[in-house]
Amino acid sequence: MDAFDLPENKKFHRFFLLNKNEFVYPSDRSDKYTIIELSIFEGRSIEAKKNLINLMLSKIKEYTGIVSQDIEITISETPMENWGIRGMPGDELALNYKVKI
Repeated sequence: MDAFDLPENKKFHRFFLLNKNEFVYPSDRSDKYTIIELSIFEGRSIEAKKNLINLMLSKIKEYTGIVSQDIEITISETPMENWGIRGMPGDELALNYKVKI
């Protein structure tokens, strides 16, 4: 929310928990290895996305103790017209925040 200047209520999360024997990860990572995949509207600047990644790495370490070596973050951007939200295409939504930052 801080990096993209989103309103407090913009929280959408899904968690996929795996048993230890179901998750294969590189040998140079610990058993705290975490993959974070973000699906966002297209339009944020490179600076805003880098800021998001850096804030996430910092906050994750602060709140969980998981170090950056054990975190992988990917951002996938999709044009707003490729989203269907609240019964309409995303590019027809009236948003209460800016996407082009």
